[in-house]
Amino acid sequence: MQEQKDAGPWWKEPWPWLLMAGPAVAMLGCIVTIVLAVAHDDPPVVDKVVKRGLVVERAP
Repeated sequence: MQEQKDAGPWWKEPWPWLLMAGPAVAMLGCIVTIVLAVAHDDPPVVDKVVKRGLVVERAP
């Protein structure tokens, strides 16, 4: 019979951290994107434009 070696606690292995890194980076990028979108408002364009239906054109 073969003896099984105790691997120790899971947090000392590199594979769980490598597998959790991808989703953690994606969540961090999502949070940064949301913060930037909320913090920087886009001002409306009001200089010399005319809206005709769904088309927005420059006024002469």
